[in-house]
Amino acid sequence: MIKEKLFIFFIKIIVFTVILIITGIFGYLLYKGFSVLSFDFIFSMPRNFMKEGGILPAIVGTFLLVFISIIIALPFGLATAIYLSEYKSKGFLVDLIKISINTLSGVPSVVFGLFGYGIFVNLFGFGISAISGGLTLAILSLPIIISSTLEALSAVPQSYREASMALGATKWETIQKVVLPSATPSILTAIILSIARVSGETAPILFTACVFYQPKLSFSLFSPVMALPYHIYALISEGTEPNIHIPMAWGTAVVLLALIIFLSLFAMIYREKRRRYDKIRV
Repeated sequence: MIKEKLFIFFIKIIVFTVILIITGIFGYLLYKGFSVLSFDFIFSMPRNFMKEGGILPAIVGTFLLVFISIIIALPFGLATAIYLSEYKSKGFLVDLIKISINTLSGVPSVVFGLFGYGIFVNLFGFGISAISGGLTLAILSLPIIISSTLEALSAVPQSYREASMALGATKWETIQKVVLPSATPSILTAIILSIARVSGETAPILFTACVFYQPKLSFSLFSPVMALPYHIYALISEGTEPNIHIPMAWGTAVVLLALIIFLSLFAMIYREKRRRYDKIRV
């Protein structure tokens, strides 16, 4: 009994420490960046080579890069996970694919950036553009989507599949109408993790997509964009006016954090609504 109480007390201390660290990070960011946060800073165009104005192009560019990466990575990630889980769960090819996925998940993001620069920027001729950055981030997010989707599909009871096929459904009908709906909430978790990952990446878009200063919005896939993570890096490392650029970097960090939280909350709310819908349908 005493050991159990000590263990619970120890766990509570760890949880409190983690909460304190997270709160401290958020609080420090707000403290350093709150002074520059304003409607003009968030929703206006930059002026005078980032000495005045706001970061609207960086916000739009971040949304664009995340959207491109998820739209491209999700179909490939789902297809790979379905193949590995439902069609060929054993064998040399499956082991090779899984090893490749685990290896990719451990590769530093700067390597993905170098790969994107060599393939998409130079070989394919896309140049420094949103599509080059989006494709690079899509490759970066593939291991997360595949691994999380594999776990989600594996968690669906085998009895669901057997019951569906016993009623005359084909394998694809079983996957489409039984397995995937059951795994959807967990798959949405994979999407949330991917969004959080690619939203804050700097190295992959450093060589492939971003510029420091863009005085107008650009929605072209083949034009360079501003992005919040790169913008923070550029303000700190290349800013010529420390008294102006460093506070702007802190403010941009607060906006980036808020953006990641917003995207994650949106996906989580949709996931919970989907779970309630599935329960009602059942």
